[in-house]
Amino acid sequence: MQAEPTKSLVGEEYEVEIGPVAHGGHCIARTTEGQVLFVRHALPGERVVARVTEGEEGARFLRADAVRILEAAKDRIAAPCRFAGPGRCGGCDWQHAKPGAQRRLKAEVIAEQLKRLAGLSPEEAGWDGTVVPAEGDKLPSGQVPQWRTRVQYAVDAEGHAGLRRHRSHEVERIDHCMIAAEGVSELGIEKRDWSGMESVEAIAATGSQDRQVILTPRPGARLPLVELDKPVSVLRVDEKSGGVHRVHGRPFVRERADGRTYRVGNGGFWQVHPKAADTLVTAVMQGLLPRKGETALDLYCGVGLFAGALADRLGEKGAVLGIESGKRSVEDARHNLADFPRVRIEQGKVESVLPRTGITEVDLIVLDPPRAGAGRRTVEHLSSLGARRIAYVACDPAALARDLGYFRDGGYRVRTLRAFDLFPMTHHVECVAILEPAAKGS
Repeated sequence: MQAEPTKSLVGEEYEVEIGPVAHGGHCIARTTEGQVLFVRHALPGERVVARVTEGEEGARFLRADAVRILEAAKDRIAAPCRFAGPGRCGGCDWQHAKPGAQRRLKAEVIAEQLKRLAGLSPEEAGWDGTVVPAEGDKLPSGQVPQWRTRVQYAVDAEGHAGLRRHRSHEVERIDHCMIAAEGVSELGIEKRDWSGMESVEAIAATGSQDRQVILTPRPGARLPLVELDKPVSVLRVDEKSGGVHRVHGRPFVRERADGRTYRVGNGGFWQVHPKAADTLVTAVMQGLLPRKGETALDLYCGVGLFAGALADRLGEKGAVLGIESGKRSVEDARHNLADFPRVRIEQGKVESVLPRTGITEVDLIVLDPPRAGAGRRTVEHLSSLGARRIAYVACDPAALARDLGYFRDGGYRVRTLRAFDLFPMTHHVECVAILEPAAKGS
């Protein structure tokens, strides 16, 4: 017998009490039948009407938007951005919460992930339980930090630039993104016709006046003549190889952090918030306290931000090995750190390259892995190297907590943890955990 098709619940509305915040920019509620709802545009303690956006009968959970607020939380404000809200732009998660409340919500998520995945309380993690705003970001309610130095605009069928709606390919047309840095906004991307393009990424370097756009054409489309409100270099993404090629201008932008200039080519990784690179370098160096002549690893090293900071502090007799998978980032890192003869950058995945180096001991380790984390195998290897301190930079608290559990199994404990709000209005948060051998802390 053919099974009955499962009934979609999309569009169904439920009046619910909103429970705690969950990782991912939503809060948890339950229907009267006990089905879990992940509700966006809500705050803990509110009573709302939630409309289902994804899910079906019998599913483990449903996704929903709070479309009517029946009892508002004291931390609720009117979203400053007119493109924010249910079914609208998906770029921000917490426009409807006061800035201080956003940071408290992020702190609750970090605490929950640490407890659930690593079995750690804030005290056991050496964390004061706060999420600290970046310098200059503590603004009055209703004002929004202009922090996003890289914005990926999607382009709709008519050639208008916008941003994707939450968990959707649909494009929300916008005329201004409130969280975009001034250097991005002044390009005037939203005013231009981008017919034939799939996306337009705008980059405004914080260490220079360098501006760049990266165009991804639709199959078979020709590139437009790019005339923006400020001088820019133009790159394009090859539709077959996915590689990035220069059209005109420099193929890189110049960023600055910790007193050094870094070349970042072909849209390679660099922290998006203008204060992020310096904030994180300071936190990592304060945690590691590098000593002259020590050896260090910088894993997932990108264009060499932490490797450069380490090399500067370890002196002529110190040594740093960086490992990075991206070919262009490796080229940039080698260029950026060419004045340090005892810095070596290897290309490849950390889990493949590190065992091949033959390194059996090291004094310091910095790792800044992608959102998925480093994983058990890599953490086990790192734990065997006897580092006196390890700095783990994490953009995902769940991945961080999982890996901290693996480090504990490998004989390391968390000495301190700091959290920074480097992505205001979104659910993202950056953490820096400093680890040391457990025997030292006992």
